[in-house]
Amino acid sequence: MDWTVPGGLAAGLLIATVTAPVGVSGAVFLLPVQLSVFGVPNPAVTPTNLLFNVVAGPGALWRYRHDGALRGGLARRLVLGTLPGVVVGAAIRVFALPGPDLFRLLIAILLLPLGLWLCLRTLAPARHRPPHAGELRPRALTVLAMVVGVVGGIYGIGGGSLLGPILVGRGLPVALVAPAALAATFATSLVGAAAYTLLSLVSTGDVAPDWWLGLACGTGGLIGGYLGARLQPRLPERTLRLLLGTLAAAVGALYAGQTLN
Repeated sequence: MDWTVPGGLAAGLLIATVTAPVGVSGAVFLLPVQLSVFGVPNPAVTPTNLLFNVVAGPGALWRYRHDGALRGGLARRLVLGTLPGVVVGAAIRVFALPGPDLFRLLIAILLLPLGLWLCLRTLAPARHRPPHAGELRPRALTVLAMVVGVVGGIYGIGGGSLLGPILVGRGLPVALVAPAALAATFATSLVGAAAYTLLSLVSTGDVAPDWWLGLACGTGGLIGGYLGARLQPRLPERTLRLLLGTLAAAVGALYAGQTLN
């Protein structure tokens, strides 16, 4: 097990560098790595992912704030919506969805069509898109964020990997969505990790996070997130949209394959 810490550090660094430019912390890609490579048991894999988000998040957020990208009310609305949802999701994960099979199936159902939808919308001619398609009313945005918070609490992905494709797919620019989604991911992961820690005191099984692995992956993600956020302004919007859609679809396909096998 002496390779766990350097392996987790390398995995977190690589994943966060690729995903931070599109507002995804990378925790969703750590799920198969933790389950298949490091052998983290369920449901402990979820709080371990949330711990990764807590440690890794400040790297990208600091860079986005330094560049002036973390501004406006979008981040605030997403945070206020996702925070109560993540607590509910944590309770559902511990008491209702402890097994890995249903866990993988649900994430495949969510991310595979979402990623394909975003890629198709990005490649479609602009004239087929209604004007102002990305605008959501505050109440609708809050409800969406709350639902995503529940999902994020169940899966330990913070919600950014879902909020990003949905909002970008509706037409909002990646440069606006990415910092806000990462801010929501960081806040909800902080609350979610605390919720799992408390739930571990009143439930049986492996509920507490794998602290060493989570901290190692998070440290790598802290560096990778900063590098990815610094890289984002140099990438065209179309490239960022396709990257986000491809990442979501790839994770969905991976989990679908694991479920079928």
